[in-house]
This record gives sequence, C-alpha cells and structure tokens, in this order.
Amino acid sequence: MSAPSPARPHPILPRADTPAIVPERVVDGYSGPVAAYGAAVWPLEPLIANPGADRRSVHWAGFPPRSREEFRLIAWVMINQALPDWFLVGRSAWHSRIGASVLYATVLEWRNLAYWLDGRGDGGLATCTPTVMSQYARHLAARPGASRSMMTKTLSALTRLCAFDTISPAPLGLGLPPWDREGIDDHLPVQASRGENTTEPIAPATMGPLLVWALRMVDDFADDILKAWQESNRLTARATTNPATPASKAALKRYLEDLTSRGAPVPSRQMLGKTLICARYVAAVTGCSPVQINALASTQRWQNLGEYVRRHPGPCPLAVPITGRVEGTPWTTALDYTEAGTLMRHLGTACFIVIAYLTGMRPGEVMALRTGCCPDPPSGRHLIHGRVFKGSSDEEGNHNSAGELRDVPWVAIPPVVAAVRVLERMVPTGGLLFDSAAHTFQHVRTSDGTSLGYEGLRARTDDFVHWASATARQLGRPHEQIPDDPHGGIAVARFRRSLAWHIARRPGGLVALAIQYGHLRTSISAGYASRSRDGIHELLDIETARATADTLTTLNEDLAGGTGISGPAARRAVQAAAHSPAFAGSIRTPRQARDILDNPALAVYDNPHSLLMCVYQRDRALCHRTVPTDSPSLDRCQPACANIARTDDHAHQLLRRATSLDEQARSQAVPGPLSERLSRRAARLRAQAHDHARDRTTLQESTP
Repeated sequence: MSAPSPARPHPILPRADTPAIVPERVVDGYSGPVAAYGAAVWPLEPLIANPGADRRSVHWAGFPPRSREEFRLIAWVMINQALPDWFLVGRSAWHSRIGASVLYATVLEWRNLAYWLDGRGDGGLATCTPTVMSQYARHLAARPGASRSMMTKTLSALTRLCAFDTISPAPLGLGLPPWDREGIDDHLPVQASRGENTTEPIAPATMGPLLVWALRMVDDFADDILKAWQESNRLTARATTNPATPASKAALKRYLEDLTSRGAPVPSRQMLGKTLICARYVAAVTGCSPVQINALASTQRWQNLGEYVRRHPGPCPLAVPITGRVEGTPWTTALDYTEAGTLMRHLGTACFIVIAYLTGMRPGEVMALRTGCCPDPPSGRHLIHGRVFKGSSDEEGNHNSAGELRDVPWVAIPPVVAAVRVLERMVPTGGLLFDSAAHTFQHVRTSDGTSLGYEGLRARTDDFVHWASATARQLGRPHEQIPDDPHGGIAVARFRRSLAWHIARRPGGLVALAIQYGHLRTSISAGYASRSRDGIHELLDIETARATADTLTTLNEDLAGGTGISGPAARRAVQAAAHSPAFAGSIRTPRQARDILDNPALAVYDNPHSLLMCVYQRDRALCHRTVPTDSPSLDRCQPACANIARTDDHAHQLLRRATSLDEQARSQAVPGPLSERLSRRAARLRAQAHDHARDRTTLQESTP
C-alpha cells in the first residue's frame, strides 16, 4: 500500500478529567458514569447496548509504566475517532469503528506488545519501528500452538494501533507495519491441518437427560417452584415487618421451649459452613422480629441455643402442595424456605436450555428477549420477536451494538412457548427474560438493563446438572443422571451447534426419536427460511453432510473388512460408499456440504431405530407416497421399501433386540396380549435377520 495521506490530528490533547468516552460515543439509553481519561480503569459499558454482552473494562495498571500513557492516548483515539478514510481504501473487510468486545481484545493485544517491548529494554512504544514490529510478529508466530486465525487477529490489532497513531493529537510516527505493505501471509505460522468446527456438539448421552430434566422443570415443576418462591417472599416480608413486642417475645419463647423440650429439630439454614437457626423463617412462623431471636440467643437461658440447633437442624417447610410428578411420583416431599431461591435459579437455567436448544438462537439473541416477545397467535404457530446482533450494522457499515429487530420472527414449538411463559412469571413486565437483577433470587436489586452473562450461565448450567443428577438418584432413577460431556463444560454457544448435530443425526434414546427431530427441523427451518445470514440452514446442511459422510466412510471401511450387505438397495449403497474417501473429514463449508447433499448417488442415511440404512431415491420411497421430497422420513421406514439395505451389524442388532423382546414377553409382569405382541415382533426381527443371512453379499461379490 502507498504511504498514508496526511490525516487531520485531533486538535486537543485530553486532560485527566476528559471523559474516556466522549458523549457522542455513548449509546442511547445509557445513564451511568463514564470514566475520566486519567482513571486507572475505563469501563466500556457506555459503548454497549446489547443486554447480553460482557461488560469489560480496560485496566491501565496492567501496562508497563514506561509505555502506559502512549497506549492510553491511542486507545482514547480509537474509542472516540473513526479510522481515517485513506486507510479504509481497498480494505473491504475493515470498518471505521469496532464494537466494545473487539476494542477490548485489541487493547489486550497492545498490552502484550507493551510487555514484549519492555522486556527488551526498549524505551517505549515510540521505539516500535516497522522492523521491530516484524521481529514481534516472528516472535508470535514461533510460539507453540500459534494458529493462523489468532495471529491474523493479533496483526490486525497492531495495524489498528499504527493507523490510529496517525490521527493522534501526539503521533509517535509508528508507520504502518510491514505486513500491511508486503501481505500478511509471510508473517503467519505454517498452516496446520484443520479439523471440524472447534465448537463441539454436546454428546447425545449428556444432551438427552439434560433436556429431559430441563423440560420437566418447565412443564412439571415450575408451578410448584414459583408458588414456593411467592410463599418464601411472603414469609420474608412478614418477618421483616413484625414488630418486636412483649407478646411476640413470649410467643418465640413458647415455640423454642416446645421444640427443645421434645428434642425436636429447629428450622435452620447453612451459612459459611455453619448450621444456624433460620431467623426469618422462625420470625414469620411465630410472629416475632428477627432481632428478638438474636437477642434471645444472647441471654443466659438460651446461650446454648446455637449448639442445640447444630445438633438438631430442621427443615423450613413451606405450605405449598406438591403437584409436579415424575411418572406418577411426587418430585419432592416438601419445598423448603431455604431452597426456594436455588430452585428458582435452576428453573431459569432450565428455561434457557429449552429456548437456546430448541430454537437455534444464538446466546446473545436469547439474552435479549423480553416479556411479550412470544404473543399468543389467533391461529397457527407461535412466533418469537427479538433482536439479532451478528451482522447488525449502522448506516456507515460499523457494528451496531444494539442489534436490530429480526425481520422474520423465530418459530416457537410448544416447549419453547412454555419456557417463555415461565420466564414471564419470573421477571417484571416489559423487562428482559433473563434480567440479571431479577435472576439473583437473593435480595432486591434494581435492574441495570443487563442480562445474565455467558460465564454466569455456564456456571448455572453446571449447577443445574448436579442438581438434576442428585434428584434422579433421590427418585431412584439413576439411569437419568446427566453424565459429563467428553468435551468439557457446557458452554452456552454449544446448544445451537448441538441442535444442528442432533437434527442431522437424529439419535434415539433419551434425546428424541427421529419423528421429533424431523418435526423440529421443519419448524426451525421455517423460522429461518428467508434469512440466510442467521446460518441455521448452513449449520443443518453441514451437519447433515457430515452425518452422510460418516455413514459412507464407516460402510466403506466395513465392506473392505469383509462385512456383508443385503437388501434391494445394497448395490447402490456399495457404489455410494466407494466415494467416501473423496470427502471424508473435509466438510467445513456450506458449499462442500451442498456438493454432497445435492448428489443423489450419495443419499445414504443410517437409521439405528429401524436397524437399517436408507439409500434414498425419491421415486422408490414408501415413506413419501404422495409428495416426494429430497430426504427420507426415517420415522416412517417401510419393510418393503426398495431403498433399504442392511449390514451384518444391523442383522446382529436385530437378533439382540429380538432376544430382549422375548425376555420381556416371558416376564410374569407382562399381560398376555402384550406378551403375544412382543413375541410376534421378536419373530419378525429374526425373520429379517434370517433374510439378511440368506441374501448377504460382500464387496467382492457385489462388484461387477
């Protein structure tokens, strides 16, 4: 690129009391404080309108003293000024301004440079010539594990540093870095092999029971929990307003004397590892003031009350009937005053899981939903109206922190509608469904217009997993415990990827049967039909193509190892499997996915529920008798269909399932008619396995 054109510098150097963020840059609706230029910390919240975005702050104490003020000045320019026009010429991917999250990440990259310069003993940022920049880039590229994508972001941050220096009130004359003139590729580490998307889907063994417990919370337990929270708040309000009178003191004494004389437990709570009397609950029950309880415990007569409570801790039951059931069994014996807030926290987490997983929304889009976003329609489907943030830009093409209303609402299936209705009972009317103040459930907080953060939700999800597994054990349902995911913690961004994965793979078991995911795919896709930038179609295509590739790769390997195959579509399955080496492990883009999905010769779908493979051809499919489609309905597989193929593994599974059905049929607990149906089903499965053994062919035999 040619040398930069002269840029008009900012005419006035900021003073210590100059706002770090000038008024014109503060987002509409923000009324909080703005840090001064000379402050040790610059909160970036005045730049953020997205309620679900992280609130970051720049801490200047983290910069080396010798270069701190140089970086502070350029950061101030970056926040408050746009990149110069001359710089943007020919840079279609660059914007004149960046959002708060990228701004924060950029300053962190500058801090890394500052410490590298300081470690060399350089005099400060002014010594960072283009040659020094080139040395720093080589230093970064040589680090173990350095990736090209991360290095590209780092070098872009350094380019931004040099560009904003040109319009600084006191420019250092850094000049543009060498990669801006020579091209960036030579300054990046060697391209490493790329695997699949690093955001791993949640494993079916984990997602299945997690979704089961989240739906139970929303559908079966929510009424009990909300009533318990209401009763808990009523007792708290009563306790805090009870007057301290001689009569109430006498009532407290009678209450405690009755319990201690009988050796009965005293309502208690846990605090900082200690068991203490639950003063507010006791105050609400007896009509005394909590102050009277503390005063009474300090008298000689009751000086051992604390020790008695530790030896005789008791519950704080709420007068709330248990209506929720798990297959006919009450989900808990009683609801406790001390656990009402925790249960509300778990209920909010369950609502997030249901909405995030069953809509395909991005986490930030879920966090921005408000009450009233899903009105009851006069007829037809429920729709969710909300804001989108990815790709949202202002009239100048820069990122719009406030997002924009989605012109095509999301489609909400019934479980999602139920979750929204529960949340609307938890937060103030007109507020965010996941308002951070409303979701504390501990004390009254004034809403600051922000929603729960991603890390906070991840911690809440971990807590919900532990609670659900403990509840499963208490109810004698150890098979419904939620196992750890093999890829680690359940980050909120993984739900969207998991939805696409599960729809494409349609696993059975605890997650859902194929019919449920087939219907869900229709609903989700309908909600995104005219908005390709939302990416759910692309995710579904990529995951479906990967599932097809995995099926063909496994089949090709099995056939090469001598596995037999049978069925009217066996030859077509063998021919499709022969193409698997051409694309296995290489599906990363929508275009690559469409190359597979648009090729009818590769349309092979494994159906573990029916123990077969569908080698789909529209004109032969019995699952679509009237309206042929581009994909099968795996929940409606017909035994006589010409698209069926089976391998030796399918046949072995047929025999195992038949044996299991026979064992059920012989059980004395099974009624006679049901036993006969199970036996007939087992006989049909054995006949299918026999047909496979009779007709099976191997790769060598099926090749012309």
